Amino acid sequence: MQRAVVIFRYGVRVQKQPTRVALIFGGTSPEHEISCLTAGGVMRAIDTTRFDVFGVGIAKDGRWLQVPVADIKTWEVVGSALPSVDPKYPELALLRADTGGVLGVIDAGQLAELQPFDVAFILLHGPFGEDGTIQGLFEMLGIRYVGAGVAASAICMDKDLMKRSLTAVGLPVVDWVAFSKTEWLANRQGLEAGIAQLGYPVFVKPARGGSSVGISRVADLEQLVSAIELAQSHDPKVIVEKGLVGAREIEIAVLSGRGDAPARTTLPGEIILSDSESFYDYQTKYLAPQQATLVIPAELSQDISDGLRELAARSFTKLGVEGLARVDLLIAEDGQAYVNELNTMPGFTYISMFPSLWGHMGISYPELVTELIELATERPLGLR
Repeated sequence: MQRAVVIFRYGVRVQKQPTRVALIFGGTSPEHEISCLTAGGVMRAIDTTRFDVFGVGIAKDGRWLQVPVADIKTWEVVGSALPSVDPKYPELALLRADTGGVLGVIDAGQLAELQPFDVAFILLHGPFGEDGTIQGLFEMLGIRYVGAGVAASAICMDKDLMKRSLTAVGLPVVDWVAFSKTEWLANRQGLEAGIAQLGYPVFVKPARGGSSVGISRVADLEQLVSAIELAQSHDPKVIVEKGLVGAREIEIAVLSGRGDAPARTTLPGEIILSDSESFYDYQTKYLAPQQATLVIPAELSQDISDGLRELAARSFTKLGVEGLARVDLLIAEDGQAYVNELNTMPGFTYISMFPSLWGHMGISYPELVTELIELATERPLGLR
């Protein structure tokens, strides 16, 4: 329902229509449920006096569905169960409008209940959502959206391309080997030799995944093949990274500056696991968060903290990221810092690191949601 916000300016009563936001979540990637969990958190936090929200759930089969706001608000972890988009909801079609977009319910082959919107808040995680695909759709339709553009989304989604890009601009990354399924079948011995040169342990990951889905910590050659097969079940392209024994995992949240202002960074946070031999996997992130402690701010000297913030901001800027990102960094035992990855749509639940870091800086979860929508509405359309 449309509501008008009444404000008074110089004694004159002015009505301002709320910004219409299409909240987009779910998707066809293995991170479907995490995206729904994020949507629940955002929906409970969004300022409904300033924004009219329309829920758009992308089912696992790729259909766009109209999900009632009241349903989205209930989504959270229940025991070990995560929410997902029920295929029972009415199907939607996306259309272009003079300003923004239009979503229409498909009823008996006809469009009904047309719902115009001003900005898309993309909460999709993983392939076909966080990788530039939906961003390209909105660019072509002239629709504003929250977050990074096509190129930055695609590069940051592919950990191999991201490392190549960071290396090209002189930013430090951990050594890695990346290969397709075809390359693995054709040159398994050569790739095993290249991985051995990294030195065990290594981390085996789907190249274009997130939320730690399909990731394995591998201690020796004997464990390697099964780890690669697991990663390939999520993505035919695999990346194997050198494991830094004893490294500290540091995260910094970044927001675009307003106008021509530079990117803004938080103080660094640190993930400390109860099991030092483990890593921050899917189970720990979403189903057993008590196994990890998020220390904000991380115990670092002022000089090191400032250096890491500058490294995060440079990574964000050099890769052309817009809106937001969580920059994950590693500090090796010798003190060398590395950029591990940039997440252009990081976890966004109340317990996630991105809103927690900004909360420590004095920006609450609702204020953060408002800031992201405003950044999107102020950003010009077309090439930037």
